[in-house]
Amino acid sequence: MLEKYFIVRIAWAFGLNGKNFIKTMINVGRTHDTVRVVNDQIGTPTYTLDLARLLVDMIETEKYGYYHATNEGGYISWYDFCCEFYKQYGLKTKVIPVTTEEYGLSVAARPFNSRLEKKKLVEAGFDPLPTWQDAVSRYLKEAEL
Repeated sequence: MLEKYFIVRIAWAFGLNGKNFIKTMINVGRTHDTVRVVNDQIGTPTYTLDLARLLVDMIETEKYGYYHATNEGGYISWYDFCCEFYKQYGLKTKVIPVTTEEYGLSVAARPFNSRLEKKKLVEAGFDPLPTWQDAVSRYLKEAEL
């Protein structure tokens, strides 16, 4: 039986490579006066740069196990997330909160509750990830959107 492993569960990932919610919504916000964003799905974003640093710290230990890791800063909705990165980016696009049902069918089926308990990470001696608000700020500077 395998005993030496790390399993790290994340949510709402965004980073410099590939597609993500921030890139998509900034592109939409540039071409629309208003956007509709769901307000009844809750979670916490994870910046891949912060995650990568944590993973390097983890593999330098023998604190094997199953962990949850997302940025700190509190649980939010996709609507809250969008409002924050629009504000930081300087977009004046109006963000309209809607329910998942009002929004309609989405390409990706998303859970209503993506909250992850991260206390085991801290109990094992790992530093919590910075706040998602700080992560968004650093991401926007790096991404050059």
